[in-house]
Amino acid sequence: MPTSTSLNRVHAAPVVKHRVAALSVISNSTLILLKVVAGTITGSVAVLTEAVHSSIDLVASVVAFFSVRKADEPADDSHRYGHEKIENLAAAIEGILILVGSAAIVFEAIRRLVGNGRVHTLGFGLVVVAVSIAVNVIVSMRISRTALATGSPALAGDAAHLRTDAMTSAAVLLGLALVKITGAQWIDPVVAIAVAAAIVVTGVRLLSNSSRVLVDESLPPGEVEAIRSSIEAFAARGVVGYHALRTRRAGARRYVDLHIQFISGTSLESAHRTAHELQDMIARRVNGADVLIHLEPQDRVRPGEALADEGHVRPPASDPARIPGPPSSAG
Repeated sequence: MPTSTSLNRVHAAPVVKHRVAALSVISNSTLILLKVVAGTITGSVAVLTEAVHSSIDLVASVVAFFSVRKADEPADDSHRYGHEKIENLAAAIEGILILVGSAAIVFEAIRRLVGNGRVHTLGFGLVVVAVSIAVNVIVSMRISRTALATGSPALAGDAAHLRTDAMTSAAVLLGLALVKITGAQWIDPVVAIAVAAAIVVTGVRLLSNSSRVLVDESLPPGEVEAIRSSIEAFAARGVVGYHALRTRRAGARRYVDLHIQFISGTSLESAHRTAHELQDMIARRVNGADVLIHLEPQDRVRPGEALADEGHVRPPASDPARIPGPPSSAG
């Protein structure tokens, strides 16, 4: 019995999500061109690895662009739960792309160290890398704000890409400056390897976060506790127990389903009305969650249902979780 609120709910400001995703595609395309030109002119492997990094960012931005559009589509006959998990899949793809790109960077840096490659014409490279840092900081801040406001994993992953790009660009800028000052050519590939290490950390984090959602990890403890306290707030309305509480995420959407027990003698109409009010309360407290409640009388619990919910040890099946406080009979 999903709430009318959850059925009508859509992601906040989907048009804004689409626009910032497109902004990321445009900025990455421009930076790739600049970095390839700068890397070719300067001969810097660090600048070229930055171009590789931006290329990965571009692919990730394109993935994010299409995933946020698809995720905002309503549920259909083939996807009854909606399309929100496409965003989590996109974030996982972005994480894999980061790891692949870091391996390419390390390979090229080691090849340059062994081959004694030289950096030259540093001026233009310094300017391009500085511009790249400024652009990525501004665009990542814009995308991050939108990701936070909409709960979009794909945009959050894209923002993480750009922040990492800005940090690695700063490292490259420092490396080029040191090469210019000291003349030590080994600094350039070493900086590139350090950049790759930073990229790996970001990729592993993105892949881990998205994978937990894809395998239906439960909601954070704070949100589960908000659900439990919401249920207990209805003790005076005839709610005497609950069990089989399950939660998960898909994109920005939260899903909650559980069994609620009502005191003996509660009419179906009264229990149904109370359940709808409880659904609305949970949705308000847990980011607009889609809540499904199964109604049960006080003495009906099937064996094994009340053993463990959401990692909390529950009473035996014959004694499901009870709501504290003396419930009153529903009118």
